[in-house]
Amino acid sequence: MLNLIHLADDSGRSVSVRILGRAQPGILTGHDFLDAEIVVTAGENLGATFPVTLLPEDLEDWEETLARLEAGEPTRWLDSGRTPSVEFDSPTTGALLVSVRDEPATGAAVTVPLTPLPPTWTADQRRRLAGVREAYPQEVVETSLGAYEWRHGHPTAEPEATGRSGLS
Repeated sequence: MLNLIHLADDSGRSVSVRILGRAQPGILTGHDFLDAEIVVTAGENLGATFPVTLLPEDLEDWEETLARLEAGEPTRWLDSGRTPSVEFDSPTTGALLVSVRDEPATGAAVTVPLTPLPPTWTADQRRRLAGVREAYPQEVVETSLGAYEWRHGHPTAEPEATGRSGLS
């Protein structure tokens, strides 16, 4: 299992986005969608898991979100309204506040302050993104509106459940 995102502090609080696999492997129109879950741990006995399906453009949006975070800007990822969203803010306290809001399904929201994160935390997230893209390359291309075909003739085999890149 690969983590697209893994943010954790020394107190045991964390926010992760785990990639579970392709949502519809081998089905042309859904092959590049990824089943995932947002996992929040706010304390020893407090946590939540939110299922999500990530589209290829969600990975592109995550890359753009990382650029805004590196610039010190508060930002929101997965804000289409179809899935839970993740908000990031760095107040003057030095903590990274991560809020997960499940407005489309449950209305639940949880905010986790993470302190201190290492100065290289965004570089680590970029490495994780590259690992997910390597394990689950985009294999479908839209040739015209509503017409799809395999990019290289056929889909590749699924990566093993344990992941091959070591990105836990």
